Amino acid sequence: MSVLIKEEDFIQSIADGIQFISYYHPVDYIRHLARAYEREESPAAKDAMAQILTNSRMCAEGKRPLCQDTGIVNVFLKVGMNVRFDSCRSLQELCDEGVRRGYLNSDNPLRASVLEDPLFTRKNTRDNTPCILNVELIPGDTVDVQIASKGGGSENKSKFVMLNPSDSLVDWVLKTVPTMGAGWCPPGMLGIGVGGTAEKAMLMAKQSLMEDIDMYELLARGPQSKLEELRIELYEKVNALGIGAQGLGGLTTVLDVKISTFPTHAASKPVAMIPNCAATRHAHFTLDGSGPARLDPPALSEWPDVHWAPDYNASQQVDLNTLTREQVASWRPGQTLLLSGKMLTGRDAAHKRIQDMLGRGESLPVDFANRVIYYVGPVDPVRDEVVGPAGPTTATRMDKFTDMMLAETGLIAMIGKSERGPVAIEAIKKHGSAYLMAVGGAAYLVSKAIRGAKVVGFEDLGMEAIYEFDVKDMPVTVAVDAQGTSVHNTGPKTWQAKIGKIPVAVA
Repeated sequence: MSVLIKEEDFIQSIADGIQFISYYHPVDYIRHLARAYEREESPAAKDAMAQILTNSRMCAEGKRPLCQDTGIVNVFLKVGMNVRFDSCRSLQELCDEGVRRGYLNSDNPLRASVLEDPLFTRKNTRDNTPCILNVELIPGDTVDVQIASKGGGSENKSKFVMLNPSDSLVDWVLKTVPTMGAGWCPPGMLGIGVGGTAEKAMLMAKQSLMEDIDMYELLARGPQSKLEELRIELYEKVNALGIGAQGLGGLTTVLDVKISTFPTHAASKPVAMIPNCAATRHAHFTLDGSGPARLDPPALSEWPDVHWAPDYNASQQVDLNTLTREQVASWRPGQTLLLSGKMLTGRDAAHKRIQDMLGRGESLPVDFANRVIYYVGPVDPVRDEVVGPAGPTTATRMDKFTDMMLAETGLIAMIGKSERGPVAIEAIKKHGSAYLMAVGGAAYLVSKAIRGAKVVGFEDLGMEAIYEFDVKDMPVTVAVDAQGTSVHNTGPKTWQAKIGKIPVAVA
């Protein structure tokens, strides 16, 4: 007997699920991150995790996005062969309508990041559609739904390789993870797909990220298969790299490693690896024709008693309105700062337009002289907010513009997330500038330090416009100083050496 799924129930379930995952971390992630926080010995990494945990609870209470990058939506459907849909629209159209409704929710509007033309116009669709849909037909009379919002910072670090059949998966992973930097916002998890064909391996890696994090339980009971032994080996060896939270160096880089396999050709060994970030967002529900899905929020008691607040004793307070190059030159690698005053924002599209305008000899809409720029694309505000969640975006994407900005605009410092590459570090050293790191995965917490926000240039770019933020005690870490020393280089090396002397513990 067939089961009828009503169009409205399906669409509303997708929309509700998208809202749900925008502000609730999965409970398994909260529990594992809390354990990692308790055992962390690196002060910088522990502070980063405190900000992420505090942000997580704030989002659950305030129903606002965990990260300003509210992602591109992935939908995995397993449709029972006995299911009928009460609709004339395609499954793609139904899912897109759910995405549209979820992202345009007036109580919690989410940032639209999807562009309809990846090669030429790159025009924002304004509603985050279309989603990425995968459909499988299976026996049964239900529709199994998994949805995830995948941020660009972690998605951009996806890796694929065709190994020889005799090549070591472990060797490839340990060689590859350090090349991913910290733009994927660790601590998170790694999804690995092995076998099938190239596209099958990538799909398995992505789907494995939907599984519950269970490494703590696995370590406690011990492995029961070769695949579980391999998961533990990779978990321990990746963490022994010392990359740590936000790439600052520490004990925990990954909370779990998932591995999915599929039969493959005798000549092949396709391997895909996709990381999930500190804003891991996914939900799983089943539709059986009885109505829309119901998603139960986690109890607030699941969050640890961690409440990050500015440390005025350990951090230097900086007035951005009177900041000088001499002050910037005095900052030390790893030093924590609390920024107050006015800063400008700008990311990919703004930097490209600035470069084009300067090349044509045109005047810029704002003066960057002796200013600090924050790489961010914020969420729109609601109610009494001056700005929505406004965490940093991956700084390496701006590396190719760094020398131009420092040489031609008078800019003296930059704020973003993750490391800077050699080109940017050389420019920072050459111009006596500095790069400051804000914590990725703490967007709502960071937004509370922003007391004023207005668009001052390139309004047509939407979330990529140039804003002027007025901030109070915004927390950052000096990641690259005026001499070109990067904590993302020194920190992991230091902690990799230390970890070799620390007994392995369950995390």
